Amino acid sequence: MNPTTGHSRPAWNLGNIVVHRIDEITLPPQTGPWLLPDATTDVIDEASWLRPHFADSGTLRLASHTFAVEVGGLRILVDTGIGNSKPRANPAWNNLSSDYLQRLDAFGFAPDSIDLVITTHLHTDHVGWNTHLVDGQWQPTFPHARYLTSRAEWDYWTRAEKDEARRQMFRDSVDPVRDSGQYDLVDLPDRGSEVADGIWLVPAPGHTPGQVAVELRGTDRTALITGDSIHHPVQLSHPHLTSCVDTDAQQAVRTRARLLEQLADTDSLLLGTHFPDPTGGTVHTDGTRYRLRPEPRTATPPFTA
Repeated sequence: MNPTTGHSRPAWNLGNIVVHRIDEITLPPQTGPWLLPDATTDVIDEASWLRPHFADSGTLRLASHTFAVEVGGLRILVDTGIGNSKPRANPAWNNLSSDYLQRLDAFGFAPDSIDLVITTHLHTDHVGWNTHLVDGQWQPTFPHARYLTSRAEWDYWTRAEKDEARRQMFRDSVDPVRDSGQYDLVDLPDRGSEVADGIWLVPAPGHTPGQVAVELRGTDRTALITGDSIHHPVQLSHPHLTSCVDTDAQQAVRTRARLLEQLADTDSLLLGTHFPDPTGGTVHTDGTRYRLRPEPRTATPPFTA
């Protein structure tokens, strides 16, 4: 159902927590071989359950979207995608002109109504809508929100030697939020940290040193938003597959294995930050591997604060 009708909007309902997927763009077919170079056609074909939703003719389907969460009268965003009008080295991300903000608004999340923005990690395709252009200057898109990321993630990138493309990303998407005083850093114990009612940041290092996943503990069921600890469902069947941009590939494998073991054969939802539609599902043991059983969103009444 079209979210702009104002009657109902597709979502995953966890009881007192409701989760929406807000689309930005579909990523081009060449993204898969670049991002997960060992996910060859033979590897993909070993997991026939990937078709038709997650792969097509040996090609991985990937997307850029964010998650909008409603809980206890709060409006929360998890990651902010690529963003518009930003110079990027990746041609698929360069100077986008998407209708992301209109889609966000149509789901009841007007930018000035957002209370909390959670950054799973400080990569270009997760912080883009942190800011937008106002009179030629990059300003926070969500003026009343607290922006959260882990202190370990922030400290790593503060010290790291960054190339020009990453410096540009910080200049247009991270530094303006820092300068506005809206970024808060979270110290995470191993068990994680609750940042709002039922919203937990849990350590998920490897892809980046301080990456977090976001656990949503609803009154009816739980869900886990992956960040980039799992880029694509093929990594359920082959958890050893690593990304070309993992900071510590072996740590990423260990993190992925831990998260999948916790989710397997439960009713907890796995919500993939780059999974194509239907995006979410439950994890099931499949011999010595895992598979995802898709769970599409259902119609949900409009949110009222």
